[in-house]
Amino acid sequence: MNNPILACQGLGKKYSDGTANIEVLRQIDLEVAASELIAIMGVSGSGKSTLLHLLGGLDKPTSGHVTLAGKNLQHVTEIEKCELRNRHLGFVYQFHHLLPEFTALENTGMPLLIRGEKPAMIREKAAHLLEQVGLEKRMYHRLSQLSGGERQRVAIARALVSDPLCVLADEPTGNLDPHNADRVLELFINLQQKHHTSVVMVTHDPNIAKRAQRMLKIEEGVLVAVS
Repeated sequence: MNNPILACQGLGKKYSDGTANIEVLRQIDLEVAASELIAIMGVSGSGKSTLLHLLGGLDKPTSGHVTLAGKNLQHVTEIEKCELRNRHLGFVYQFHHLLPEFTALENTGMPLLIRGEKPAMIREKAAHLLEQVGLEKRMYHRLSQLSGGERQRVAIARALVSDPLCVLADEPTGNLDPHNADRVLELFINLQQKHHTSVVMVTHDPNIAKRAQRMLKIEEGVLVAVS
C-alpha cells in the first residue's frame, strides 16, 4: 500500500501483573488506506481496545511502532503526538465521553477549541456537523437533555469536526438498544463515506463487521484476515 494514513509494524503489548508478563498483542502489522473502513473483531479481552489505544497514541507499545500521517509516534514528543492526534484522528467510544457541563454544540467543537481555532469558525463547523447528524434543533441542549442515541450522534460529530484522516471507533453502538444502534451505525457509515474519512472500528458483532470493506480478527494476540 502506498502511503497509508495510519500503519503499525511489529506492534506488541505486554502487561505485567507483578509475577508474570501477559502478552496481549504480538507482531501486529496493519496499514489503513485513505477512506477505508476496517472492522476488527475478537472476543472480549482479546486486545481489540488495546490495539486502538496503541494506534491512537494513547498507550505505548512494548515493541514495534505506529505511523500516523507519515510520522513515527515513537519518534515525536508528547506535545507533537497530541498535535498529531488532534489534527489527524477522531475517536468514538462505546461510552460517549462527552462533557456534561457543555452543550452539544460546545462538545462537538471541543477538538477545534483545543487547537486554538477562532470561536466563530468553531461554532459554524460544529453546527454544520450537528445538522448532518440530525441534531440541529438540539445543539444548545446539555447531555442531561439528550437521549443515549443523541449523545452518540454528538460523539460522532465531534470525531469528524476536525476533518481527521481516520476515526478510531471502539464499539460505537455497543451501549445502545438495537433500534438506536442500527440508526447510529447507518449514520456513522454514511458520514464516513461523505467525508472520505478512514475508520478502524472494533466490534464483537459480525453483522456490524460485515458493513466494513475489510474484516480482521484478533486471535491469540495476532491479527488475521476474515474471509
